[in-house]
Amino acid sequence: MIQHDVVVVGGGLSGLRAAIAAHDGGLDAAVISQVYPVRSHSCAAQGGINAALANAEGSQDDTPELHAYDTVKGSDFLADQDAVETMTNMAPGIIYEMEHWGVPFSRLASGKIAQRPFGGAGYPRTCYAADKTGRFLLHTMFEQVLKRGIKVYSEWYILSLVVDGGTCRGAVARHMPTGELQAFCAKAVVFGTGGYGQVYAHSTNTLINSGSGMAEAYRAGVPLKDMEFVQFHPTTIIGTNILMTEGARGEGGYLVNAKGDRFMKNYAAKVMELAPRDMVSRAIQIEINEGRGFDNSYVHLDLRHLGAQKILERLPEIRDHCIHFLGIDPIKSPIPIQPGQHYSMGGIDCNADGETQMPGLFAAGECSCVSVHGANRLGGNSLLETIVFGKRAGAKLVQYVKGGQFRDTGGLFNEAVRESEARVEALFRGTGAEEPPAIRAEMKEVMFSKVGIFREGKAMREALGKVKELQERCRRLRPIRGGRVFNLDLVRAHELPGMLDLAEAITAGAIAREESRGSHSRLDFKVRDDLGWMKHTMAYYSPSGPELSYKNVSITKWQPEERKY
Repeated sequence: MIQHDVVVVGGGLSGLRAAIAAHDGGLDAAVISQVYPVRSHSCAAQGGINAALANAEGSQDDTPELHAYDTVKGSDFLADQDAVETMTNMAPGIIYEMEHWGVPFSRLASGKIAQRPFGGAGYPRTCYAADKTGRFLLHTMFEQVLKRGIKVYSEWYILSLVVDGGTCRGAVARHMPTGELQAFCAKAVVFGTGGYGQVYAHSTNTLINSGSGMAEAYRAGVPLKDMEFVQFHPTTIIGTNILMTEGARGEGGYLVNAKGDRFMKNYAAKVMELAPRDMVSRAIQIEINEGRGFDNSYVHLDLRHLGAQKILERLPEIRDHCIHFLGIDPIKSPIPIQPGQHYSMGGIDCNADGETQMPGLFAAGECSCVSVHGANRLGGNSLLETIVFGKRAGAKLVQYVKGGQFRDTGGLFNEAVRESEARVEALFRGTGAEEPPAIRAEMKEVMFSKVGIFREGKAMREALGKVKELQERCRRLRPIRGGRVFNLDLVRAHELPGMLDLAEAITAGAIAREESRGSHSRLDFKVRDDLGWMKHTMAYYSPSGPELSYKNVSITKWQPEERKY
């Protein structure tokens, strides 16, 4: 058994920031990560991080309150406004802290941090480091972890939480390079495990984004909130769905259909390509569906008019991706793009300090739902969310640990390891013939096609039936192939039931929500219904399927209004 005051699960920005806050508060904190931390999915964030610094030309009047209003409006008024204000008020300090730690932000001629426009924002407030912002933030954060000597367990995969009388006391994890199982005993556990993008086909998310942290918390009795709200990014490379940052449109890129039209004038004439992501994704999909796309599958993101100098200076990674994965140079040719699943607005229900309904279990980042994104996230707010709420969760758990009484539960951990080992061995001894990759592929396709950008009740009920069929087939898997050392067949098979549980929760919540709001666009209920649906969906696990209840949205300053851009 390995013991620490605090165990942080996840080596991305939210997890590392929570570990730093816990360490600086005097606790022995450790990080468990499925990959080496600088390979966490936070490094895939490209375009920037929002804060009302008022640095850019024309943004001198910007304030955290205006940032909060834009965020609430972008959320289609489903975000909890007190949590949003907490985030936007902390944003400038977070940027300066990261700058002082060494993030090489792009600069204005004055030397101030550069800011670019992003969709749904009233001012240019997205701070950036070329188009590699997430990578630079993550590497800088990891440097701070190493500086403090925080213990990092890389390439460990969580198998289960350890719960004692309704209180989280640790986790059981498996070391992928050796196959060793260990119990991690802690006074508090923080999940910063990221999103569930791999539940969907055509996703920008990396392979490790299976939603495993959400699924473990859900099965342990912690509710998931607002899972029906799934963000689709408007601009992903055709075929691979590699992200083409919103920063490309923030720098002035055009969206053009097969007729050569900048079609966003028909959907958001005032802001054009800088409408919020849900609106731009729907617009692109409509263009494709109605025959104005190329090969009925994509439109163009055109950067050529920006000129070589601006592309090389501000969008170098975009150019590299296009050259390596498409064989085109965006300086000379337009980029074929289509919408792809990108982000999880829903997640583990928690407050602005990361506290869940289970004492001892905290959550931050994309695996959590505070909620600051509501029905639609604005670009540039996700990197901000990870650091703000990672920091707040770390500070809160210091209070929790220092103020608590914790009894010895060594026998509990021994039993938890035995149960986890039995589940692993059962996968190696599988008696069925079902192929885990086939089940995974069918789940991904049905979620994208029937619980995607546009939704309709009949199709979603069909999707729910398919998910339940796949859950039944998942009980009859063929034996895991290979040995105990770095067996990714084992990892993928172990996470598959949890992914299906998340797919079920997403679909059930989407069927129940009979309105259109933000990313949840129903063809059979086309208008937003504030009277009936100004509320959060809460999904509680049961063996027969999610049990849904609802919770009020926190409204402080801004009453719901028609969402126009």
